[in-house]
Amino acid sequence: MEETTLRHILAECGADALFLEQDFLRRYVTGFYSTDGYVVADREGCSFFADPRYFEAASAQLAGSFVKVEPGAFEAAVTRAKDAKTLGVPYPFISRAACAKLEERGFALMDCMPALRNAMKVKTPAELDKIARACDIAEEGLLATFPRMKEGMTEREVAAVLEYEMRMRGADGTSFETIVAFGAGSSVPHHETGDTRLKFGDVVLIDFGCKVDGYCSDCTRTFLFGDDGKHARFKECYALVLKAHELVKQRLVSGMTGREADEIARGCFREAGLDKYFTHSLGHGIGLQIHEYPMLSPRGEEVLTDGMVFSDEPGLYFEGEFGIRIEDSICLRDGKVVSFMKKTSRDLIIL
Repeated sequence: MEETTLRHILAECGADALFLEQDFLRRYVTGFYSTDGYVVADREGCSFFADPRYFEAASAQLAGSFVKVEPGAFEAAVTRAKDAKTLGVPYPFISRAACAKLEERGFALMDCMPALRNAMKVKTPAELDKIARACDIAEEGLLATFPRMKEGMTEREVAAVLEYEMRMRGADGTSFETIVAFGAGSSVPHHETGDTRLKFGDVVLIDFGCKVDGYCSDCTRTFLFGDDGKHARFKECYALVLKAHELVKQRLVSGMTGREADEIARGCFREAGLDKYFTHSLGHGIGLQIHEYPMLSPRGEEVLTDGMVFSDEPGLYFEGEFGIRIEDSICLRDGKVVSFMKKTSRDLIIL
């Protein structure tokens, strides 16, 4: 983050100082990841309070930046903020107990999350580069996983292979719990990866992503593990999901609302009489968290603008039979959609 951005957030919030302890918000402000620590920012500057586990690394990484690294934890951070009457804290990412501790010290609390959210939803070029790299690694990991998939493997085993392949290519970790669903399990949009074994002819749905410098990627591919000749209806529905996915890329432009974007895909399914089987929203923002603003849903009134990153993930789910989801991480650039996914096909893959 640039210092001017932090000052803008502080001004928009209206508090005398910001007081942050959440890991993803500390990372957003400072660029440094830690499991503990506090950030205090006011009009005089920004301080990151690190305990001995992180102090040396933080001092080295943040040397020369606008962030001053100081030793200590909660008490040191409170002392740093002592001249502030109002503190900006991020509802709902702070516990009531933490708020009570600050109120006991005499601070009046204000919600700074709307101001942070407004800044975070439009990505900088550096943030876009990290997301692009995370998307590249995710796709490369999937391509490396395909030839390792064998009949009899469990969903857990395939997930483990994919996560290993992403790690080997430079991922910090996964963006979320990898979803691998075989056969009828694919009809549950957020299927819990388990011990179901892969069979010839299975529908396979994999929803996965990884992180680079904390920034997430998100991708879903649905394919067949061999063609047993029993998938005529699946193939028809797959073509429709792919049509909806591509229509979003073609028609979504800056200035639309999240609701209007969602309707591009939902309207495509409605024309085919299948919209009731599209049981979730079109997409969600992607950044340091896997689910951020903006939301592309039937109730999404936020205006989509250049620099925003979000998912394009229409799907159809037929209970007890199969499900199909095709998902790319995309962004808006020069008013139009640009996909980060360039290495894996969205056409139906049959392994």
